[in-house]
Formats: sequence, structure tokens, C-alpha cells
Amino acid sequence: MPAITELSQLDLNGSYSYADYLTWQFDEAVELIKGKISLMCPGPNVKHQRISWRISGRLFNYFEDKPCSAFSAPFDVRLYDRTQSLLANKEITTVVQPDICVICDDSKLDEQGCNGAPDWIIEILSLGNSKKEVKTKHTLYAESGVKEYWLIYPYEEVISQFILNVENNNYQLANSYAGDDVAVPYLFPDLAIDLLGLFKNS
Repeated sequence: MPAITELSQLDLNGSYSYADYLTWQFDEAVELIKGKISLMCPGPNVKHQRISWRISGRLFNYFEDKPCSAFSAPFDVRLYDRTQSLLANKEITTVVQPDICVICDDSKLDEQGCNGAPDWIIEILSLGNSKKEVKTKHTLYAESGVKEYWLIYPYEEVISQFILNVENNNYQLANSYAGDDVAVPYLFPDLAIDLLGLFKNS
């Protein structure tokens, strides 16, 4: 099979697995959503990067002496229905790169990234990807068993906090933080993120 070095060599309407994804050698950043190629937005802007840097720094400090680990993009996360056991690469059809994720089960980590649902995912919305993040990934993360999901709206300076209801496999909006609020993760109630500091000069 010839090496895939250009995105144009792929059928954007075709279906692929994580095993295929590992062989691709082109520069464009893509995700796989249930086998379908999803093109990622160009490099994040300054506002996005400032927010990512600030929240990542806060999380890395918080988790330094704790069993959980925080990772920021680019970092591959392989997802599948939470009712399924560990899958082989050729059986996995979804791989995403969340802006920030927290994993508390070390057995999910390998050289390629995370195999299974992180405990907490944070996405920082860009003007070009809000539909994907709000709709497609919202459903995807719930199906996969991500316990807590935050959406950060940089231009509105708002954080929406969703908690997974495992009984119906859907997210419930727990809080919307804005202004001088302090955002507190459901999973880590002793962690406080000051919105004024997070959005400062962003």
C-alpha cells in the first residue's frame, strides 16, 4: 500500500480507522469522527492560545502531585462507546485532539496518547469550529463516557460546564460561568479557576 503523504490521496467521503490514521504522513491536522475525516481549523489565534496557556498552567500545577494527568493539544484521544471494552486500532474509528483533557486512569495512556475516554475535556471554541464542538463532539463525548465537559467561549468570556448523566448517557448543563465568577470542576471541587484571570487581555 503506497504511503499517504498528501491529504488529497484520501477520499474525504470514505471511512477510515485509527490504524489508517497512524499511517498518514501529511502536514494537515485532521480528526476522525466515526470513521469520517474531519479537517481541523488552522492554528489557533492569540486569544485562544492565551486562554489555553493559562488554564493548562493552572491544571498542570494542580495535578502535579495527584494521580491524574493533564494534556493539551496536539494529543490524540481514541474514543468509542463506553459500553465496549478495549478495541484494536483497526476497530477504532474516532480519534480527536481536545484542547485540554484530564485522565485519571493511567492504563488508558500509551505512546500514542489516550485509549478511551478522559475524565474531563475542555474545548476552547474558535469562530470556525463552534458547530463541531457544540453539536458533534457534545454527543460524541457523552457516548464515550467523558464525565465532565467544558466549553469555553473566548469572545463571550463564558464557560459552560456539562456533567454526564450516566443513566441516560446525556450531558446536563451544571453551570454557566461569566464575569467575575470562579469556575469549579465537578470532579475536582478544590480546584478554582478565576475567569477574570483566565480572560485577562485575551
